[in-house]
Amino acid sequence: MQIAELRYREVINLADGRRLGYVCDADLDLRDGRLTALIVPGALRFFGLLGREEDYVLPFECITRVGDDIIFVDVKGEYVRAKRGRRLGP
Repeated sequence: MQIAELRYREVINLADGRRLGYVCDADLDLRDGRLTALIVPGALRFFGLLGREEDYVLPFECITRVGDDIIFVDVKGEYVRAKRGRRLGP
């Protein structure tokens, strides 16, 4: 599967049934050549006039199933969130 095929698939959290949104980007480890996380944009604030909330960064380990148009993840507790352009990790 190509990474471009993951874009625009809806992401649903199996832990609470919440629809997180659609995949807009992916985080890759170029050294190892593997996908490390999917990124889903945060919700709009006040109809988009105040921008967006921070993005959801969903680690690869949380992905349970990839379907034709839906990706299921299992995230318990808080979602890892990051602003666009800000790097996560050490």
